[in-house]
Amino acid sequence: MLQSQNTARIEHVNLTVSDLDRSIALFEDLLGWHLRIREKHGWGGEFAHVGSDEDYLALWSDGEDYSGQKKGKPMNHVGLQVSDLDAAEAVVKRHGLEPFSHGKYEPGPRTFYFFDWDGIEFEVVSYE
Repeated sequence: MLQSQNTARIEHVNLTVSDLDRSIALFEDLLGWHLRIREKHGWGGEFAHVGSDEDYLALWSDGEDYSGQKKGKPMNHVGLQVSDLDAAEAVVKRHGLEPFSHGKYEPGPRTFYFFDWDGIEFEVVSYE
């Protein structure tokens, strides 16, 4: 590993989704995030940034079958850290999604995964 004074973090992940409103609602509810920006995209469709003041998910949709954007397919998963895994799982279920692969990694986090409506896989992690 390189020795450096720099720190790194994920600032955003860009995802293509079929229903922008539905995805925004999930992440606001699941993570307590807020809508940072929502506008028409210059190449067509609409985009939104939903997140905290420091980081976010960039969501793009053409409102149809999300065929307008080809890059980034396939994608593995997006890791989301939460403080209360059980509460997060309840939100995922409330949005009609199905958690799976619950795990505990010693000495690290408890986790579960879920797929959203567009087949994007998310890993939800808690170190509490």
